Amino acid sequence: MSLVTDSASEAVYPLLPFFLTQVLGAGAVSLGIIEGGAEAVNSLLKIWSGRLADRRPRKRPLMLAGYAVSSLVRPLIALAQSWTHVFTVRLIDRVGKGIRGAPRDAMLATWATESTRGRVYGFHRGMDHTGAVLGPALATAFLVFYPGQYRALFALTIVPGAIAVALIPFIRESGDPAATPLASVEKLPPASDAEPLPAELRGFFVVLAVFMLGSSTDAFLLLRLTDVAGTAKYIPLIWAALHVVKATTSMAGGIVSDRVGRRVVIAAGWLVYAVVYAGFAYATTLPALLAWFLVYGLYFGLTEGTEKALIADLAPARARGFAFGLYDAVSGLGALMASIIFGVLWTVFGAGTAFGVGAALATLATMLLFVVVRR
Repeated sequence: MSLVTDSASEAVYPLLPFFLTQVLGAGAVSLGIIEGGAEAVNSLLKIWSGRLADRRPRKRPLMLAGYAVSSLVRPLIALAQSWTHVFTVRLIDRVGKGIRGAPRDAMLATWATESTRGRVYGFHRGMDHTGAVLGPALATAFLVFYPGQYRALFALTIVPGAIAVALIPFIRESGDPAATPLASVEKLPPASDAEPLPAELRGFFVVLAVFMLGSSTDAFLLLRLTDVAGTAKYIPLIWAALHVVKATTSMAGGIVSDRVGRRVVIAAGWLVYAVVYAGFAYATTLPALLAWFLVYGLYFGLTEGTEKALIADLAPARARGFAFGLYDAVSGLGALMASIIFGVLWTVFGAGTAFGVGAALATLATMLLFVVVRR
């Protein structure tokens, strides 16, 4: 289900910077507002949906609602006539993601043991990224045969979206009569009251906020590549190549974190992020930028599943939905601030300064991580 959903969303995402700046006439600041605002709404909603998931024995209805909203609204970008139209569609799309994300992550936690959480979340992220390879690859093929038909491509994303929604009834929960044995690894009663989160987990959220202040939307990386390449025709293919790296390293990163600990793997990923942003600050040729962009995929492979496994490690069992929601809220609000700041820095001082600030904040967060999170 995640593979199919990402094939739809990632067919659209790498083309948005070009569509906004070249077709609709928007600027870098507008791009930052759109992507940062969309992710902030998505993340704030995950706090509510996570708490709701903790209080309900069934999480599948929330997932159904979230995937349905996104699948229905995403194709409407085809009708956009201004950046504000795109902003509205992206907000509603992220509302759907905000509803489904925390319940899904909490459900995954019930299907994993303490020694396999990294593997489970890494595998899930790998399936996401596999879809993000398939979607942009198909988008590139479409644009080769139908050059410039961006709106038609956006409209066609309703097809994989409908497939994703149709798959949801096949997901079994531990309370279902026909649930698989795997789903009964951990059966938890619904939470009746808010449970306090441990100090170590709260400290990790603070460090994560520092990192996220330098973690702007990937749309700026795509905009930089588009500017240097001079065309957006092959940007979806480049985006797909990034997700090949993500897909092939996500499960491996999770498995390594099961063996050596979450902190080391997360720190390694954050340092990769810092190095890549420093590379984007100084690189001026397309081959160099492409190389740094592919290295960027290692950051996701090392951190995405591992960070979620760390949340499952540290959060009380009956408050995992809330913990995942808070994790996404910190990430989303940080991305909102980072994207707006990044857009302003790009406009006033240039791309090099913007990427340099992101690299510095990632390095600072890595050092703080070793202070806050125990071995």
